[in-house]
Amino acid sequence: MTACLSKEKLKIGLVSVSDRASQGVYQDQGIPELEAWLHAAIIGEFEVETRLIPDEQVVIEQTLIELVDVHACHLVLTTGGTGPAKRDVTPDATLAIAHREMPGFGEQMRQVSLHFVPTAILSRQVSVIRHESLILNLPGQPKAIKETLEGVKDENGKVLVKGIFSAVPYCLQLLSEIYIETNPKVCETFRPKAARK
Repeated sequence: MTACLSKEKLKIGLVSVSDRASQGVYQDQGIPELEAWLHAAIIGEFEVETRLIPDEQVVIEQTLIELVDVHACHLVLTTGGTGPAKRDVTPDATLAIAHREMPGFGEQMRQVSLHFVPTAILSRQVSVIRHESLILNLPGQPKAIKETLEGVKDENGKVLVKGIFSAVPYCLQLLSEIYIETNPKVCETFRPKAARK
């Protein structure tokens, strides 16, 4: 089984937004966590474009536009810069370059995170569509990234609250007709029967 049954290969942009990591003060953990999770979750091959940038709204906007408009990424995942602090401007930049907003993703991320920390309510994560691409703001902490993607699981691995990635393949299919499958042991894809291949 391959990740994409269409001729087009899935392309994913990963953006870590952090002043200190981009300056080399400490090693970025967001992109390595995202890459590892995606390789475990997605069946088949896909391409990745990565960017490590500071918390500057103009830079974030330019990076998102480049990944979608120039590199034709079907999916762009950002990590970091989603809180209420003055330098947390990732959601603002994401909304500024959006064509349409997808509020359900942000709502579900906060719902999942609230099972782990009460401060999840402070998150301003958003999801948008630009052209035929989906852009998702994820948390900055590696543990929280995995939780929001996979959902809340019990000690036996049974999903109690679905993570956001279970809806991502069908969303991408609706946007660009690209068809991807996921490893159900990591994250089970949901799509209507009529949309399955």
